[in-house]
Amino acid sequence: MHQRILLRARKGPFDVLSPEETFERNWIGDNSGNLVFSHAAYKLLATSTAEITPSQFRASPRDADEINEKYDVFVIPLANAFRRSFVHRLAPMTRLIERLKIPVVVLGVGVQTNLDGDREYLRPIDDAVRAFCRAVLNRSHSIGVRGEITESYLRTLGFSAVEQIGCPSMFLHGGNFRIDKPKPTLDGDARIALTISPYVSSMAGIVRQHHGRYPNLRYLPQDLKTLGTLLYGDAPEQRGRGGDMPVHTSHPLFVEDKVRMFVDPWTWMDYLGGFDFAFGTRIHGTITALISGTPGYLFAHDSRTLELARYFGIPHRAMRDVPADVDAAQLYEEADYTALNDGHQARFAAITAFLAKHDLGHSFADGDSAGRFDQRVRETVYPPAVRPAAGTPPEELLSRIQWLRDQNRTLRADVDSLRAQQLRERVKQAVGGGVRRMLRR
Repeated sequence: MHQRILLRARKGPFDVLSPEETFERNWIGDNSGNLVFSHAAYKLLATSTAEITPSQFRASPRDADEINEKYDVFVIPLANAFRRSFVHRLAPMTRLIERLKIPVVVLGVGVQTNLDGDREYLRPIDDAVRAFCRAVLNRSHSIGVRGEITESYLRTLGFSAVEQIGCPSMFLHGGNFRIDKPKPTLDGDARIALTISPYVSSMAGIVRQHHGRYPNLRYLPQDLKTLGTLLYGDAPEQRGRGGDMPVHTSHPLFVEDKVRMFVDPWTWMDYLGGFDFAFGTRIHGTITALISGTPGYLFAHDSRTLELARYFGIPHRAMRDVPADVDAAQLYEEADYTALNDGHQARFAAITAFLAKHDLGHSFADGDSAGRFDQRVRETVYPPAVRPAAGTPPEELLSRIQWLRDQNRTLRADVDSLRAQQLRERVKQAVGGGVRRMLRR
C-alpha cells in the first residue's frame, strides 16, 4: 500500500543547494545538525511504498486542509523543541496539528534545561508543551522522546504515553553499527575535529591549547552565523573584533584555513571519515563523527546533550567538569564505546518497534531500500566544504561575487517593480479622486 509521508525537514536529502543559497534562505534551519537527524529519519522511512515530502519547516494552521488531502501521515523529527526560545514555533505547530485528521508521529523530541534538569526553568513553557503533547496524542499512540530527562518532564505534565527512542541520526546505518578506536593513542600529528557551540565560552581556552598542540586540528562549525562569516567575512557589528573563540575571521583557525563547514550531511561525513578523533560540545557534531566511523567524545553542557549521550552510551563529560587544560589524547584514551556498541541493536529495535506501532515501516526491513537510498546519495553531487577566504580558490570567490551581483540585480528589479506598482496605485487614486470632485461640482 502506497504511503504518503509529510516529513518535517528543512530540505530533503537530495536537494542540492549552494552554500550561498543555504545561507540566504537558511536551508539548515540555523544548525546543520538539523539535517543529520532529519535526513536519517528520511532514510529510515524510505521504504519502497513510501512517498516522502519534506515540509521545509512550514507549519501554518492554514495548511491543514491541504495536508489532510495530500498526505497519510505527518512525521515530525524534533530535537530540543521543548525550550523557551522555541515556544513561538511550537505554538503554530500545535495549532496545525489540532486541525489535522491524519496520524501525527513525533520522533525524538527533547527538553532543554540545565545539566541538573532544573524544573523551575521550564515552568514558562509547561502550558505550550502540554498543548502540543495533547494535540499529538489525539493523533498518535505515543510520543518518542530523546531520553530519560524528557520522559520525566512529560510525566510531570501528566503524560504517560511516552517512549525513549533516542534520535534517528544514530540509526543512519540501521542496527549494524560499531565504533572502534583505530589506534591505541593519539600523538601530536593526529587528525582531530573540534565542535564548538559559540555560546559555550568555557571552550575558549580548550580551543587555544589544542590549536597550539595539534597542527592537524580542524574546526567544523554548524551554525548559520559562522556560515555567513566563512562566505562573506565578519558581519558589520563584528568587524575589527577578536577573541579566543573562533567566531571572527581574525581567529588563527580562520587565518590558517583550519575551518570547514558543510551544508549537507554526506560531505560532512565523508570528511570526518578521515579523522582520528572528534570532540566538543555539539551533540550532532559528535554523532556525525560516530556514524562516519570516527571516535567521538561529547562535552555535555545542557540536558538535551546529556540525555542523548546517556541514552546511546556516547563517551562524555559534563562541561562544568572539564578542566581548562584537558587534552584530546586523554579523552581518546578514556573513551569507552562498549555501551554504545553493545546496546545499539536493542536501541534500533526500540525505534523500529515505535515506528511499527505507528504503522510506519523502515527501509532496513524492506529489501534493498536502504541500499538504494545510499546509492542515490553516492550519485548526487553536493557542494564541497566552505572554507575561510584564505583557502578558497579564486574561481570560487569570483563565483560567489557573481552570485551576490545577480541577487542584487534581482532585488533591484523587484524594488523597481514594486515602486512602479505603488506609483500606478497613487495615480489611479489621484485620478479617481479628481473625477469624483468634478462630478460633485
